[in-house]
Amino acid sequence: MSTAFTSPVRNGGAVDGTHRAMPQGGARARPEAVLVAVAVGALAVLGLWWAGTPSVSGLDGWLTNAGRITGLLAGYAFAVLLALMARVPALERGVGSDRLARWHSMGGRYVVGLAVAHTLLIIWGYAVTDGTGVVSETVTLNLTYPDVLKATVALLLLVGVGIVSARAVRRRLRYETWFHLHFYTYLVAWLAFGHQLANGSEFLTFPAARTAWYVLYVAVAVLVVWYRFLMPVRQAFRHRLKVAGVVQEAPGVVSVHISGRRLDRLGAEPGQFFRWRFLTRDLWWSPNPYSLSAAPRPGELRITVKDLGDQSRALARLRPGTRVVAEGPYGAFTAGRLKGRKVLLIAGGVGVTPVRALFESVPAAPGDLTLLYRARTTGDLVFRAELEAISTARGAALHYCVGPRSEIGDPFTPETLTERVPGLREHEVYVCGPESMTRSVVSALRAAGVPKRRIHHESFEF
Repeated sequence: MSTAFTSPVRNGGAVDGTHRAMPQGGARARPEAVLVAVAVGALAVLGLWWAGTPSVSGLDGWLTNAGRITGLLAGYAFAVLLALMARVPALERGVGSDRLARWHSMGGRYVVGLAVAHTLLIIWGYAVTDGTGVVSETVTLNLTYPDVLKATVALLLLVGVGIVSARAVRRRLRYETWFHLHFYTYLVAWLAFGHQLANGSEFLTFPAARTAWYVLYVAVAVLVVWYRFLMPVRQAFRHRLKVAGVVQEAPGVVSVHISGRRLDRLGAEPGQFFRWRFLTRDLWWSPNPYSLSAAPRPGELRITVKDLGDQSRALARLRPGTRVVAEGPYGAFTAGRLKGRKVLLIAGGVGVTPVRALFESVPAAPGDLTLLYRARTTGDLVFRAELEAISTARGAALHYCVGPRSEIGDPFTPETLTERVPGLREHEVYVCGPESMTRSVVSALRAAGVPKRRIHHESFEF
């Protein structure tokens, strides 16, 4: 219902709504191109099996070759999964962290399934060939074949990581626990790699395939080591980040102002996030993702965090001068090269943090920029004074929707959005908020006729 939204009286403020963000740039990988490259690699793997298999006959042959195919695909897909999460800037900017995480999650289920299928099919096929039982063949393979025991340990670790990544289990874990358990995937890669080359008949038959497999895994290892481990250290020495101050924005919500040197060289854009590691006794060991809540400035970055647990609660107690290590910037929830378009921003709850940065800096003419901000109570409205000041300075429309859903109904129906935002179909739309709200808003926008390519959203849940 359109009456759920209210427009505040615009008043002046200390925020300069015409602020220009620092220089941006960097290569951006197109999602379609990435998927095509992955598919071509998978076809090449199947071609490798085909070239090394003149014929298949008998139950043992079909079982064994099905095991070879699933093993090859599992090994290839595992390397792809590691590459997707290596935090390569071109992927982060072009594909987006949330989409990469979804691909990684979906691909992870396939990898676990392929690895389990490979193991069972090979054991069954070899048991039929040798005329033995499955249990006896399992013992023989693990004790007599090179690197098979390592591969068995790798499979058990992989299944374990898959279990803790399941949605029902993941929701019960702290982010820090889930994050550190995933480091076992590197151990899985190391344990399984030798098994692939020592026992894969394709790699024994074709030396070029063996070389290509080495190149694939070494290249992925280099990307992971450089972007996930060395780059944060390099940035820490280069930019010398430290806490400049902590400001309470709302009950349970604080902003952390971070100063540093040559921050323009980070290439950060409004809407992006970093993984922050605050070097205190309680926080140094775990990086957590927080979005920039203001357009980056030459000497300062700002994040805003809601109290959702021990780690986020501890940020309110940070002292000025605390050293900071930042990994990033990450994410494709940015204006990019958007120019001359009408823009609609929709935020819910603490999802307003990256949206506020976009509201300040997105290139839109006066009258072409609208922000719809959903909150449960007026006390939950973060940056209210800043948003109203930006609205006034930019000539942008700002609408609040406050109240429990049981009282105001669904504020994001296709009819409401169409009525509230004239020319909705011609807008570029950015949505950030709780997962359920984001799904509802995206569905309403599509029903209202907004093309999918003009709807941008990014989930920040792990």
